[in-house]
This record gives sequence, C-alpha cells and structure tokens, in this order.
Amino acid sequence: MRKLGRTTAQRKAMLRGMVTLLLENGKIETTYTRAQEVSAKADEMITLGKKGDLAAYRAALAYITKEDVAKKVFSVIAPAYQNVNGGYTQVYKMGPRRGDGAEMALIKLVADEKAATEESKKESKKAAKKEEVKVEEAKAEEVKTEEAVAEEPKAE
Repeated sequence: MRKLGRTTAQRKAMLRGMVTLLLENGKIETTYTRAQEVSAKADEMITLGKKGDLAAYRAALAYITKEDVAKKVFSVIAPAYQNVNGGYTQVYKMGPRRGDGAEMALIKLVADEKAATEESKKESKKAAKKEEVKVEEAKAEEVKTEEAVAEEPKAE
C-alpha cells in the first residue's frame, strides 16, 4: 500500500471515490501510482461482485460510495468476468503531465474493451445486412420498372 502523500483518511477517501468513478464510467485518467492502487481495489470489488451473496454486497457497499454503482457491479460488471480469474483492469501509461511532470495513466475495465469490440462487430454486420437488403430491393425495383416498360403498348 502506497501512502500517495496523504494521511490515511484522505487516502482511503480518495481511493474510494476513484474506484467508484472507475466502476461507474469504465475508465479514468490519473497518475500512474494512483492508477495502480485503484486497479487493485477495483479488482477486489469485482471479486466481491462475483461472489454475489449478501455479505459480499454489504462489503462492497461499505467501500463504494454510490449505491447504484454497487448494484451495477453485482448485476452488470461481475457477470461479464464470471469466467475470468483476476486482471479485470488495465493501466496504460500516457506520458508526463504538463504542469508538474507526473507520470499519467489511463485505467480501464477490460470487459468494456471486449464489449466495445463485440458491439462494433455486431453493428458492422447489421450495416452490411441492411446494405444487402437495400441492393436487393433496388434490383427488384429495376426489374419491375423494366417489366412495366416492356408491357406498355407502343404508340405508333
């Protein structure tokens, strides 16, 4: 446990708030050392969500600052990781901060990336199917107009 330049109470409050934001939004940007600490705590909360019993829910509520985020952990986030043992978050280094040169990092939930890629694949498949339907409808329309032109009596 790093001290992060804060007293115990301040540090715990900061980490609770950051873990809540991460679980609520799926990603946050912070300093690298804070991101490492948040990653560990967020993994603990998701593990509690995977247990799914009342004691785990109450333990999560004791740490997460928003009740709706705790419900989201147990109903949405944890089931996405049901077959995964750990490693629910990833920390990406982003380079130094302009003001003080602190190493910045982006911390993300791994399932969000998987879900986003799966959704984009599904959307591209749906778009391709819609395009095929439009092409087929256009061809059918052309055939109808050609038949209509062929059936018209010629004026002599």
